[in-house]
Formats: sequence, structure tokens, C-alpha cells
Amino acid sequence: MKTHSNTMSTTHHPTAKIDNQFKIEPFFESTSDFLCIAGYDGYFKRVNPAFLKLLGYTEEELFSKPISEYIYPGDRSITSSHRDQLKKKVPLLNFENRYITKSGEIVWLTWTSIPEPSEELIYAIAKNISHIKKLEEERNMLLAKLTKVNAEFKQLSYTTSHDLRSPVSNFISIFSLIDTSTIQDEDTLFYLDLLEASAFQLNNTLNTHLEVLNEEDKLNVKVEKVSLENTLENTLGPLKALIDNSRTSFNIDFSEVPEIKFNPFYLHSIFLNLISNSIKYSRAGVPPKISIKSKISGNFSTVIFSDNGRGMDMEKADGKIFGLHQRFHDHQDSKGIGLYLVNNYMNSLGGNIQVESEVDGGTTFFLNFRS
Repeated sequence: MKTHSNTMSTTHHPTAKIDNQFKIEPFFESTSDFLCIAGYDGYFKRVNPAFLKLLGYTEEELFSKPISEYIYPGDRSITSSHRDQLKKKVPLLNFENRYITKSGEIVWLTWTSIPEPSEELIYAIAKNISHIKKLEEERNMLLAKLTKVNAEFKQLSYTTSHDLRSPVSNFISIFSLIDTSTIQDEDTLFYLDLLEASAFQLNNTLNTHLEVLNEEDKLNVKVEKVSLENTLENTLGPLKALIDNSRTSFNIDFSEVPEIKFNPFYLHSIFLNLISNSIKYSRAGVPPKISIKSKISGNFSTVIFSDNGRGMDMEKADGKIFGLHQRFHDHQDSKGIGLYLVNNYMNSLGGNIQVESEVDGGTTFFLNFRS
């Protein structure tokens, strides 16, 4: 076995002629990639300045110890295994491992290595992918956090929906005990009918919500053709008193796309949240005007939902509009959950949502459903 040396032998090596003819030394010395020549004995034989700068060692320091001494302990075994394969004339492509710099920093490298059995040398080129690994780590941490938040939010929703069923059932039972024949005032009878209808609607919503939550995952959510007009009518019913009191007016046009493929419960929740928000965040003294229209947009069916409300400062809200618990107004009922749910519903079934808004200039949502 050869002893380690920082001088590369070129007497019989096939690259000697090329080296002499084309003078590849400047290329080896100036490239920003990391070039290395290692021996079968496990020592570096030559490295370029970029590699020395990355690890922070001098040539003497780097050549004085086996390569394994500079490899992160957790990667030494697999690196040794791949080096054995190289000795069997198997090239190494895109192999990733970690090195420890002189300052103690850990760097990720991806290697492409080719053996030269006649000289018992390995020629290798590496790239620093530490920044990519850092992004992957941050992404995985974010996914883990989102998964935890989603699980907690789902559990909270399940608990809330389940716990509300009993008082809602009691509320409905009360109406069966009321003898409306003894009530003469027409307004009272009208409002009692509204209360009863709202109670039944709330009960149906809770039951449907529990059914959705009981599904194993969103891949099992049922998708079917849903009428936009029917969904809107079912949404406006429970909001009648709110709509009347706020003097909200609507401009509806579903002529171009009357139906979409979506989950009925999701669509009802989307309409309910957006309409409620438009009324909740209307401008003082200005009756809400809500426009809901549908159209074809390439591979999507788009529902355009706009209002004349308070709007948002898009520069301040950019990137946070659909985040959980994000609030952009000081309304007492604002919880920062509605738009989070809308965005979640859209994304879970392959759609997306875009928004345009300006302060005191209203807000427009573009709900893009896959056709």
C-alpha cells in the first residue's frame, strides 16, 4: 500500500499528457468547487485551495491524518462502505456526508468520485450543500409544527362541536314546548321562527362538521358536483337577521359556472366565512355590498367574491392573511380563524385562493377550484 504524500504521481497516469499539453493546473487551483485526490490508503494526496479554505486546515494538517478523522462521526461508517465500493471500480455519484472544519463547524458536501485502480487513487469533486440542508431542516421543523397545530386544531374543533350538541339539542327541545297559539304578536312569532330555523341549522352544521372530522384524512373527503346557487341560499338563511340589520345587498351571477366539483360542507363554510367577514368588516355608515360571480379561468372554475368594506393594507398583511390567529382589524369578534379555514379548505382539494384589497377600498377574493 502506498504511503500518503501531497505530491501526485503523473509518470504513468493517463492525465499526465493532458496536464502537460493543456496546463490544467490553473483550473485546479482557481475553481470554486472542491477538488480532491485521495489514495486507497485513506489519506488525501492533493486538494485545491477552495477545499482548504472550506475546512480551514493547512495542507500539512489535512495530509497528516486519515480522511475519516475529518468526517462527522455519524457518517464515517457509510463513507467507509462507499469507499470500499470505489476500490471495486464502482463510481460514486451524488453521495452526501458531513465534514468537520477546523473551527468545529459541520458542513454538508455532495461528492462525485471516480477510482483509478492503476494508481490506487480516487478523483473526487464536491459541492457545499449546507445551505440546502439547512433549508430542509427548517422545512421539516415547519412541517412538524404545522402537523402538530393541525392535529390540535382538529381536536379542538371536534371537542367544541361535540360539546355544543347537547345545549343545541336542548335549545331545539324548548321550541317544542312553546305553545305559539297563545302568542298574538306577529313580530314575536316571526322571530321565534327565525330562532327555531337557526337552531336546526346549527344542529345540522355541527353534525356535518363532526362527520368531516371523523374522516381519517383529507384524501377521503368526498367531492361532488355542488350547486353554487343552492349553497349560497343555504348560507344566507341563518344570516338573514344579520343581513337585514346591516342592510347588506348582493349582486350574484353564477351563469357561467353554475356548479363546481367540491365538498359541500367546505363550500358552505367558505361562503359563510366570507359573507360574515364582509358584513363584520364593513365601513361605518356604508351598507355592505357583496358581489359573487363565477367564471372559467383556464383549468380552474373561479368564484370571485368582492365587497366594499374596510379592506386591508396588503403590504402589512402580505404573507400573513391566511395564517392562523392573524387579525388585521380590531373588531371584538375577530379571532383570525375564518380565512385560515377558507385557505385550508381550498388547498386541501387542489384549489387555491388569491386576494386583492386596499384600505377603505374593499376586498376581492379569487377562489380557484379545479375543473
